[in-house]
This record gives sequence, C-alpha cells and structure tokens, in this order.
Amino acid sequence: MGGAVRRRQLLEFAVLGLLHESPMHGYELRRRLNAALGAFRALSFGTLYPCLRSLLEQGLITEEEETGTGTGKRQRIVYGLTPRGQERFQSVISRVDPGSWEDDGFDVRLAFFARTETEVRLRILEGRRSRLEERLDTARQTSAKHRERLDSWTAALQRHGEESTEREVRWLNELIDAERNAPGPTAHAARAGSPDGAHPPTDPSDHGPSESKE
Repeated sequence: MGGAVRRRQLLEFAVLGLLHESPMHGYELRRRLNAALGAFRALSFGTLYPCLRSLLEQGLITEEEETGTGTGKRQRIVYGLTPRGQERFQSVISRVDPGSWEDDGFDVRLAFFARTETEVRLRILEGRRSRLEERLDTARQTSAKHRERLDSWTAALQRHGEESTEREVRWLNELIDAERNAPGPTAHAARAGSPDGAHPPTDPSDHGPSESKE
C-alpha cells in the first residue's frame, strides 16, 4: 500500500475518531489534528477539506451551517458523524494489522486507545514492541559492523537513535504490563494475542471526508 494512500486512510480514521467525540467545524478539526496527533502536525486545509468531502460523499459525516453567528459573519460549517460513520469508526478501531504499529499508524491508533478493546490494544502494543526490537537489533548490528569507520558525530547520532528506541521499548513494556495486570474479562484473553505480522492486513481505506466551507 502506497504511503500517500496509507496517510489518507489515517487522516480519515482520525477525523472520524474526533467527530465521534463531538461535532466540530473545520478549523477546530485542523487544530485538534495538529495539536494531538503528531502525524498531522503540518496538516493544511488543502488536505483536510478534500478528506471531509470524501467522507461526506460516502455518507459517513454530515455538514450543517453553524447557528448563532452574528450578521455579516461568514457562516461556518459544522461536521458531525452519521450512524454509518460511527459504524465505520468502530470497525476500523477493532482491526489489527501491521500498519497499526508502524510509526504514524501507531501514533494515531494510540490516540484513540480509550475507545479500543483491551485485546486489540495489547496486540498493537506488542506488535509495536516487536517492530522496535527488530529495528534496534538491526541498528546494533550495523553499528558494530561499521564502528571503526564512523566519525565521532555519526557514532553519537547512532547511539542517540539506539537509546531513543530502547526508551520506547521500556515504555511499551510498562504499558503492556499495565494492560495485562488490569482487572476485567478481556485482560486474560489479551494475553493470548499474537503481536506478529501474521494477522491479515485489513484495508481501512474505505472511509473518507467532505469539502467544507469554513
């Protein structure tokens, strides 16, 4: 799956997730995406509004003119989630595939963990940990192989990357332990979840947004 397609799918999922909390106008959606989701910190209206238009065309969201604005002020469009959009969000949030633990995908999924089942959270966290451990092992092998040929600055950069990955692995271990030790019927079932890429990838791309006038 191409990077552009994957990013569009992530944006659509994030928009559905934010609208699942409450209706919002385009400016607020962009602000929340920029502030809370690192994958979209540079998001422009030129990217957001085509996404909203696509979601509107699919019947996943609605748009209404905001009421109560003063005379002469430009009417803002408020977006909300339709029942079909709610179903789509719930469907996507229950999926686990390798994209769920890649860099941008993991950040977006983590942002909506409060509405994600424990078993799904665990599988994503374990998948992310496995991916980072593979990345760390590769980095250490490469560093050891070329250590004598590296200047001090490049070596320092590599150490910094390894240490950052190690810190994230420790953080993931803490989250995984907390999930496994949490009370509830799903905690035991989650322990059996497989974190590897054996889960067949699902296509969360069939959701989209619509154009809006801000």
